[in-house]
Amino acid sequence: HGAVAFEQIDAVPLAVGYVGAGTVEFIADYSSGQDGSFYFMEMNTRLQVEHPVTEMITGLDLVEWQLRVAAGKALPLKQDALRINGHAIEARIYAENPEKGFLPSIGTLTRMRSAAAVEFRLGENGAGQPAPVRIDSGVREGDAISPFYDPMIAKLIVWGADRDAALRNMARALAQYQVVGLATNIGFLQRLIAGQAFATADLDTGLIERHRDSLFPAPARPGIDTLALATAAILQQEHQASSDTDPWAHTSGWRLNTRLLRSLDFEDEAGPTTVQLDYAGDGRHWTLLADGSTHTLAFDPSDQNGLLVSLDGRTLRAEVQREGEWLHIFDGQGQRSLRHLDPMAHAGHSEAEGGRLTAPMPGKIVALLVQKGASVAQGAPLLIMEAMKMEHTIAAPAAGVVEDLLYAVGDQVAEGAQLLEFKAA
Repeated sequence: HGAVAFEQIDAVPLAVGYVGAGTVEFIADYSSGQDGSFYFMEMNTRLQVEHPVTEMITGLDLVEWQLRVAAGKALPLKQDALRINGHAIEARIYAENPEKGFLPSIGTLTRMRSAAAVEFRLGENGAGQPAPVRIDSGVREGDAISPFYDPMIAKLIVWGADRDAALRNMARALAQYQVVGLATNIGFLQRLIAGQAFATADLDTGLIERHRDSLFPAPARPGIDTLALATAAILQQEHQASSDTDPWAHTSGWRLNTRLLRSLDFEDEAGPTTVQLDYAGDGRHWTLLADGSTHTLAFDPSDQNGLLVSLDGRTLRAEVQREGEWLHIFDGQGQRSLRHLDPMAHAGHSEAEGGRLTAPMPGKIVALLVQKGASVAQGAPLLIMEAMKMEHTIAAPAAGVVEDLLYAVGDQVAEGAQLLEFKAA
């Protein structure tokens, strides 16, 4: 249905006298009532980003073929000798924020883990069974995604005997991705492939808008599993930072003639959430109260191999990475991030002391509209940022004084970076 692009590597546009590997793209109209007519769109004198899909279902190395042609050699096989085996899907893992209009996200990949890709070997004759997962990537953990190049992290390509099998492999591979340090489109891709329209290849350029409600659902409050894992991660970190020789640094929660009842406050895009933690005093068992329900929590906080938690008798496994106040939880189904609002970490802080005006997106400072020390009214424009040819004006949240400008015109800033120091009047 709708517009579909077709690619062909061995096309030779005789009209322009081109000889070499290339990709010719057409738009085909398969909408209801149409005759399937197609139209030339463009030609690229190279392979496309999507060429691994063809490689997966043919078993052929198109990069090698491109080099053969460039060296003046003939293609190893003709069109009628090609055979298609199964179904392949490619997803581009991008450093971008789908919820903010797919704006690019700049930052450092402080954590990047992915599904175990099987070594992918191709042969001239396409022999052998394709690997279920292939990952092509030019970055690794610790690398930075900059604003100067395409923000693609990797190409995730999966194969299956049919489309349903390929979709299952894609869902598993996406769920195993772990990326911390910047926003990605992984969650969006998970929702996309889970939809009926994509599963049945009912695709066109209006798919995202037509299914916006399911692709961009309202933020959901964290479930009890997520809250239990976040709580366990905090307890584990506190245990590992404690001292066996200092009785005041023990984390078992022991109290004389009573039990320790502790509140833990979290927040995410869905809002704040508070849980109550009742300590048993042995350092391995707790009672967790959340949303009016009581749950039993048990685990060994000294375990160094991730989290293995028993919640109401169910076993939960996860890896958790902490960055500042944020807990990034990976449970094999996807990623959930919660901010731990530790009152001790903010002791002495007061909103009245000043304001933090931060970048709503990664971009470049293109104009400073005020000077240090300027008194401004509420709503006054302070500076202008630019990202992907779009400008965004940062305005004063209240009447006050600009105490300092932290960036100059032309500087690149990451999403969430503090742009200036502001004190409300």
